[in-house]
Amino acid sequence: MTFTFKHTKYACYLGYVTQATVNNLPPLLFSAFVRDLGIQAEMIGLLIAINFGTQILVDLFGAKYADKIGYKPLLAAAHLFSAAGMLAFSFLPFMLPPFAGLAGAIILTAVGGGLIEVLISPVIEAIPAEESKRAAEMSLLHSFYCWGHMAVVLLSTLYFVSAGAENWRFLPPLWAALPLFTCFLFLNVPVRNLNEKQDPGAGTGGKNAWAGRSMFRTSAFWILMGMMFFSAASEQGMSQWASFFAETGLKISKTAGDILGPCAFAFLMGLSRLLFAKRAGAGNLDITLFSAGLGCAASYLTASFAPHPLLALAGCAGCGFFSGVMWPGTFSKGAVIFPAGGTKMFGLFAFAGDIGCGAGPALLGYISGFMERSLAGAMGLAVFFPLALSASVAALVLRERHKLKKNASLTFRPRNLYYPEKG
Repeated sequence: MTFTFKHTKYACYLGYVTQATVNNLPPLLFSAFVRDLGIQAEMIGLLIAINFGTQILVDLFGAKYADKIGYKPLLAAAHLFSAAGMLAFSFLPFMLPPFAGLAGAIILTAVGGGLIEVLISPVIEAIPAEESKRAAEMSLLHSFYCWGHMAVVLLSTLYFVSAGAENWRFLPPLWAALPLFTCFLFLNVPVRNLNEKQDPGAGTGGKNAWAGRSMFRTSAFWILMGMMFFSAASEQGMSQWASFFAETGLKISKTAGDILGPCAFAFLMGLSRLLFAKRAGAGNLDITLFSAGLGCAASYLTASFAPHPLLALAGCAGCGFFSGVMWPGTFSKGAVIFPAGGTKMFGLFAFAGDIGCGAGPALLGYISGFMERSLAGAMGLAVFFPLALSASVAALVLRERHKLKKNASLTFRPRNLYYPEKG
C-alpha cells in the first residue's frame, strides 16, 4: 500500500483523538479514584497539574529539539508513551501508594500528549495546501480532539454500564490500542518538516526566520502567548471538572452527568470547530475570537448561577461551543502574523497553552476548596479567563491598526514643498 499525505492527515486526526483520550479519560475516573483508592478530592487538582505540568516540560523539549531529532521518531515515541500510560493505570496504583501510582501513569500519558501537541499542528501546517485553506485545515484537525473526547465519554459510559464502574481499572488498557495503531501509521506515512514549506533559511536563521530574539521583542507574540493561556484555561477549566461537577455538585447520576456534561461539551466544541473550518476565510478571525470569549464567559456564569441543574449543564456545554475556536483560532492567527515561525513557534504556543490547561483546572480546584468545596462558586470566578481572552484580542487588533496607521503615514507622507530633501 502506498501512503500519501491524505493518510498523513488521517494519522494526525487519530493523534488528536489520542490526545483527547490522554486528557479526558482520567477525569471520568476521578470519582472512582476518590471512592476506591482513597484519594482526597483536593488531590485531584494536583493530578491535573501533574498532567499539564509534564506536558509543559515536554513542550519546551519539543520546541527546542523536534527539528533536530525529526518528527517521525518523536511522533512514534509520543504514541508509545501514551499507550504505556494507559496500561499503567490498571496496575501502578495497586502496586505503589495509590497517588504515586496514578501520578506515574499520568506522567507517562502526559509525555505522549505533550509531544502530540507540539508536533501534529506543524505536520498539518506543512502538508501542501492552498494558503487560504490552512486555517480551515487547522480547525478541522482540532475538531478531532472533540470527537475523540466524545468517543471517550460515550464508549467509557457504555463500558461502565455493561461492566460496572467498579471495574474501571480494566478500561484504560482497552484505549491503549488506539495510540499503538496510530504509532504504526505515523511510521509509514510521509511526514514533511514545517521548515520545508518555507523559503530557504526560514526558521533556521535566514532572513525570514523569527530567530527567537526578534519574536520575543514583538508585543504581538506575547499577546498571542497570553491568548493561548486564556484559551486553554477557559477550555480545560470546564472540561476537566464537568463530570465531577455534574455528579457531586449537581447530584446527577454518573451516566446522565457524563452525557449531558462532558459529552455535550465535546460535541458542541467539535461542532464549533467544524463551522469555523467551513467558514474560515469568510469571516473576521478577530471578531470570532472576541465573541467566543464573551460567549464562554456567559456560559461559565450560567453554569455557576443557574437555578436548575439542566440549565447549569447547558452552561457547561455552551462553554465547549465558545471555547472551541479559541485554540485553533489563536494558532491560525499566529501563523498569519509570523509565517516563518516554524516548529519552535508552535511549540511555544503549546507551552503557553499547557500552562493554561494546568492552571485553569488547578485554580478552580483550589478556589473550590477555599470556598468550602463550592465548585459552582469557583466557576463563577473562572469567568476571568474568557474575558481576558477577549481583552487580548482587542489589544492585538489595536496594535495591528496602530502599526498599519504608522506604516501608512511613513509611506504616504506628503513631500515638503519648501524643503524637498526633508519630504
